[in-house]
Amino acid sequence: MEKLMAFMEKYLVPVAAKIGSQRHLVAVRDGFVAMIPITMAGAFATLINNLPVQAYKNMMASIFGEGWTTLGGNIWWASIATMALFLAVSVAYFLAKSYNENELQAGLISLSSFLLLAPQVAKVVDEAGAVVAEGWGFIPKGYISTDALFTAIIVAIIATELYVKLSKVSWLTIKMPDSVPPAVSRSFAKLLPGVITLFIMGIIGIFINKFSGGLYLNDLLSKYLSMPLVGVADSFIGAIVVVLFIHVLWIFGLHGSNIALPVVEPILLQLGGHNEALAAAGATEGYNVFAGAFLDAFVYLGGSGMILGLIIALLIAGRRRKEMIALGGPPSLFNISEPMIFGLPIVLNPMYAIPFVLAPIICAALSYFAISSGLVHPVIMSKIPWVTPPIMGGLMATGHWTGGALAAVNLLISIGIYLPFVAADERMAKKKLDKQNAN
Repeated sequence: MEKLMAFMEKYLVPVAAKIGSQRHLVAVRDGFVAMIPITMAGAFATLINNLPVQAYKNMMASIFGEGWTTLGGNIWWASIATMALFLAVSVAYFLAKSYNENELQAGLISLSSFLLLAPQVAKVVDEAGAVVAEGWGFIPKGYISTDALFTAIIVAIIATELYVKLSKVSWLTIKMPDSVPPAVSRSFAKLLPGVITLFIMGIIGIFINKFSGGLYLNDLLSKYLSMPLVGVADSFIGAIVVVLFIHVLWIFGLHGSNIALPVVEPILLQLGGHNEALAAAGATEGYNVFAGAFLDAFVYLGGSGMILGLIIALLIAGRRRKEMIALGGPPSLFNISEPMIFGLPIVLNPMYAIPFVLAPIICAALSYFAISSGLVHPVIMSKIPWVTPPIMGGLMATGHWTGGALAAVNLLISIGIYLPFVAADERMAKKKLDKQNAN
């Protein structure tokens, strides 16, 4: 174990650390974090509209009328269904901020570029396939929803990099007289870089459409990047690899969730958005398994490493760790695991590194099979508040009691996995103390 940890610390940790601090990945991570209020609103709206309890639906209809789902549907449309628009702005904002450039202007240019690369003419067909409307201004939902998250990220990065580089060209900067208000002066200073960026992005869009047989950027990325990644991720192996990667990084003191977020979050949100759309339509099949709030509901019980299971195991068999129980217990109820990870510590601690990785993997595997087999309702929320207490998160993510039951079973399993290691740690500490007393 020590040789393995030394090998990983020498070769894996430096690479992971560089990835975690890479400018563009940090911008993507911060862009997703900034959208939390929007994704939360859409997720709760989906849950309110789709709780699978007929008595609840009858009650809501009797109070608010047959159109009681209108508000939730509107909120879902203005959040989850159009999420790519917000991401195009937020990623560009944080990327420009890292360059100390005009963040808001970069975000707006990115949004404009994103719309430039989407189809501007479309057909609207009915259920029978007949064309009921055709013309300019019909942007298909798939080009602005969770299906276009990867496109939004790539467009934001390219457009912002162009804008930043052009902004550094001195002769493209327009200097206004000192009498001009600062806000106006800042806008005009980078006028030409912004205009040139949009023209370049527009030309790129025309070339893509012309030489790809009428396809758009989102079509190409969906075919060659998004769909393959999503297909791999929404599989048993994909779920296990993600969980393993995140928790191995934690062992070396790296924030595994944050490092993996730029890659994992778009995939889970896209799959979760698909599930939300199915739930909104009342579908009974076709749901993705490893999607949306899967990790928050069934794996991050107490935080990374299922720390709440460790806290309970310490209460049972680790009486000498009273200070750590007091320090890490309350935060773990809201999925904050850092006090235990760095205070116990779990970082670079071979005794606790094994259960810290093993418990999430086993529970992720169990959860995947429980949902795929139909024993547990699928996840119908793209996102839940990450501080949602364990078990309650399972209820919220699925909108069904089976989700809470699965989370409870996972918690019990994590306790069982941690117990032998806590007991072994206690025995080792006792032997060490007895040896010191004997001397």
